[in-house]
Amino acid sequence: MESLKGKNVVLIGASGGIGEKTVKLLAGSGANLCITGRDKLKLKEVAEMANIPLNQVFEMDLADELSVKSCFTLIKAQMPVIDILVNAAGVGIIKPMETLSAEEFRLSLNTNLVGVFYLMQSVLPGMKEQKKGLIINIPGVLGKVPMAGAAAYSASKFGLVGMMQSIREEIKRTEIRITNLFLGGVDSPFWDHIDLRVQRDKMVMAEEAAKAIWFLCQQPRSGVVSEMVLQPFNHQAI
Repeated sequence: MESLKGKNVVLIGASGGIGEKTVKLLAGSGANLCITGRDKLKLKEVAEMANIPLNQVFEMDLADELSVKSCFTLIKAQMPVIDILVNAAGVGIIKPMETLSAEEFRLSLNTNLVGVFYLMQSVLPGMKEQKKGLIINIPGVLGKVPMAGAAAYSASKFGLVGMMQSIREEIKRTEIRITNLFLGGVDSPFWDHIDLRVQRDKMVMAEEAAKAIWFLCQQPRSGVVSEMVLQPFNHQAI
């Protein structure tokens, strides 16, 4: 396993449930962190908890191209070399097709897919120049096996998986590694505004999902974990 001490890590979505727990683990392992999120107040709380300087904390909307590009201009001023990018951001809209609005569909695609395109354009050139790096995305199990009501979410996550597979072909002659973490049924704020009966007490704890990300950040240089699936016992779909 590779040590995280002194590694430059950018974590997208640090103000979310899984993101917050991941920040704590990465900071505790000695990583040098820049964090982003949409909730400015929550970001400050997370930064204080993990002793991250405020000049390494950035409010960013993943669905907004200008927001992403402006944010990474500031990040690169603090962190010219990015060793690891963790994308823990995203939106989840679970609705039957007849009640799903075009605006909600576009929001899902713009955040979960197009937003990651903005991230790749911001990060990949530097990683290609140094010929190494690690990129971790979290498509979720619905990026492998769709379910009823997840048309927008699965479309965005299946697209994300396809985009990252294509990027893998571009970087074959480098040491840039790409990992997809397929999480299913994590007890996080993701479910707070979803009108669906679920058993949150039987889901994977957010802390355990964060540990999976923390583990993936320490992959050995001699290999790559292309994908990992983590889901509750009662959700085993794949």
